[in-house]
Amino acid sequence: MGKKAFIFDLDGVIVDTAKYHFLAWQKIASELGIEFTPEHNEELKGVSRVRSLDIILKLGNIEASEENRNKWLKQKNEDYLSYIEHMDETEILPGVLNILEFIKEKNQLIGLGSASKNARPILEKVKILHLFDAIVDGNDVTNAKPDPEVFLQAARLLNATNEDSMVFEDSVAGIQAANSVNMTSIGIGDETILREAKYNFKDFTFMDTSFIEAFIK
Repeated sequence: MGKKAFIFDLDGVIVDTAKYHFLAWQKIASELGIEFTPEHNEELKGVSRVRSLDIILKLGNIEASEENRNKWLKQKNEDYLSYIEHMDETEILPGVLNILEFIKEKNQLIGLGSASKNARPILEKVKILHLFDAIVDGNDVTNAKPDPEVFLQAARLLNATNEDSMVFEDSVAGIQAANSVNMTSIGIGDETILREAKYNFKDFTFMDTSFIEAFIK
């Protein structure tokens, strides 16, 4: 029997960088005269930077030149990077480290499947990069979730079948991506939003290690 693969999204699952994405996008939206609320931000979870800008511009019914779009995308990333510059291990969400270390103790495989183009530096800042056997992020894929490309690449790098892969996600797009290729989807967050997930947990403190162990067997 091959090893099982545990593939984690980054933002909102391992660390709460979602709040920094929100602040960076909100700054741009404000400059453009667009109201951008936390509810609107839910639509941006798990999608690419380019697609996120499209959603925000649509909220304001704004048509933009390629030059302006590129300017705003660059500005957003620079603002975001300034917010995450001082991240450390205290930003790891509750219960995550316990689950990651348990998976390692069981000699199983850990992968990252994230739309973020800053995944590696973030994992370094919070001092858990060494726990990952494979990392696939926004630099490695061309299709954003709900396309399953990021998870398929991670499973391939881990030499695991889709059926032997478990995906931890906080976005509807991510859950749909995992489901579309028969990976076991685990929703982390509000189960009313992530109702398409096979299993749901409010956060990792609600997940006992026996849940992971049952998947390994």
